Amino acid sequence: MMSMTYRRRRFAATFLGYAAMVCVLIIVGVPLFWILITSFKARPDIYTQPATYWPHSWHPENYHVATTTLPFWHFLRNSLIVTAIVAGVKFVLGVFSAYGLVFLRFPGKTAIFLVIIAALMVPNQITVISNYALVAQLGWRNTFPGIIVPLCGVAFGTFLMRNHFLSLPSEVIEAARIDGANWWRLLTRVVLPMSGPTMVAFAVVTLVNEWNEYLWPFLMADDSRVATLPVGLTLLQNTENPSVTNWGPVMAGTLLTMVPILLVFLILQRQMIKGLTSGAVKS
Repeated sequence: MMSMTYRRRRFAATFLGYAAMVCVLIIVGVPLFWILITSFKARPDIYTQPATYWPHSWHPENYHVATTTLPFWHFLRNSLIVTAIVAGVKFVLGVFSAYGLVFLRFPGKTAIFLVIIAALMVPNQITVISNYALVAQLGWRNTFPGIIVPLCGVAFGTFLMRNHFLSLPSEVIEAARIDGANWWRLLTRVVLPMSGPTMVAFAVVTLVNEWNEYLWPFLMADDSRVATLPVGLTLLQNTENPSVTNWGPVMAGTLLTMVPILLVFLILQRQMIKGLTSGAVKS
């Protein structure tokens, strides 16, 4: 009787697990499938009612339109510059600030960490007006510094790396200090080698967020000189009659925008998942 009840519970748990996976796959996969198919549709197929999930004729010219109507590759270069610099600064600041909060002794550590936690609770959109006024006052509108500097806040990275550093074996840290390791050697020879997966997770999350950043670059960029790919897609959407957008090239541009960061995620996904789930969170 007990074994029968156990088997039923196990079957129910397995069934619910697979059902949840199918639901998530549908929620995530259907929009991606729609973007892919639409990128190969001609305009008449896109505005057909009822909607068609398969094009009557393939129209790969949408990709040519997406990359030639506007300076797509210039937008790509701008996105690479902004993402690389912002992600690099955030990564370095996150690691060093977390190291200071965990391994260095100074007054006010708890208060500083509480401020960081408070910063996590504040949506970025709330600070847009004050940041915009400051950047405009500095004369940085429509420049890379105007886009990059306000995006370099690192509250999430500090929080993530601090909690990971707290989970490192204290015996190893103390042994390194007894051997005379200074703060730099402790960081580079002991702490960072034990933090590989978490650093990969931090880097991937940061890269994805900055690559997809739209609101701030949109407010700062007046033309294609510093506009990033998400802003470029908006310009592509409005190249013709805004009330009747030709969604084929827009979806093609969206897919091309997704490819670089998707490749990064696929390559590093195992280390990222391991980093986000490794270690017990201590405070």
